[in-house]
Amino acid sequence: MQHTRIVVTHYGGPDTIQVVEEECPGPKRGELRVRMLAAGVSLPDVLAREGVHPETPRVPYTPGWDLVGVVDQIGEGASGFELGQTVAAMPISGCYAQYVCLPQRKFIPVPAGLDPAEAVAVVLNYITAYQMLHRSAKAKPGQRVLIHGASGGVGTAFLQLGRLAGVEMYGTCSAQAAEVVKELGATPIDYRSSDFVQEIHRLTGEGMDAVFDGIGGDNLWRSREALRDGGRVVVYGFQAKLRGGRMASGTPNGRHAIRESAILGWYILRNRFLPGRKGMVPYSISG
Repeated sequence: MQHTRIVVTHYGGPDTIQVVEEECPGPKRGELRVRMLAAGVSLPDVLAREGVHPETPRVPYTPGWDLVGVVDQIGEGASGFELGQTVAAMPISGCYAQYVCLPQRKFIPVPAGLDPAEAVAVVLNYITAYQMLHRSAKAKPGQRVLIHGASGGVGTAFLQLGRLAGVEMYGTCSAQAAEVVKELGATPIDYRSSDFVQEIHRLTGEGMDAVFDGIGGDNLWRSREALRDGGRVVVYGFQAKLRGGRMASGTPNGRHAIRESAILGWYILRNRFLPGRKGMVPYSISG
């Protein structure tokens, strides 16, 4: 049986993506084969395609961080799942395909009745937000946090999880998204019409306990200014490097995950020599 798979042939723009028809894979021992129902499309997919994400695979590879699908075949030795059962997984790559084989430990069951497209939106975004909130920032009830891009996928996950955690939330967003951010329990800050650092200090006095920054670059220093002493910036993205979904001009194509990690390491090292007890920590979903 043939199936369709998306392949990134080399690092760069959308032109690097090809559609291939090939023999459908069969599950190995301990694996499940899943027929794809939905795969997430996220910023890490774009960054990996450009070769700059820390978890960038080597080319050629199939993109797609997370999936929801139906168990189609069960490999020898695999157990705990049934044919026809809806499951979710986050293998980090490989999800843009009609059929995917993964070890059974990678899967979790999806409750019956959930829309696959809605369910897959929970996987990467909510794992990312939960880990950063509780593992990276170690947020406690009553603390103040600032979320950049609060109306986006990870941002709205932050707001919902932050409300459950009892933290006081502020979020940068556009004026059009302000009502959504407010409904989800945060104080919106229009990043286009105001200086978010000035707004944070005007609204709170001493500043934030944590800032979640997916923008990167020199915005990290601005996020640092929004902290109180003892606070920390959690760094989880490189949006500042993108222009219209592509890397900013002057950046050569290629796999630059190590270079980007080194650049981030320089920001973190430089932070240690700046005045004030303010931390800067990188986030990785796999560590």
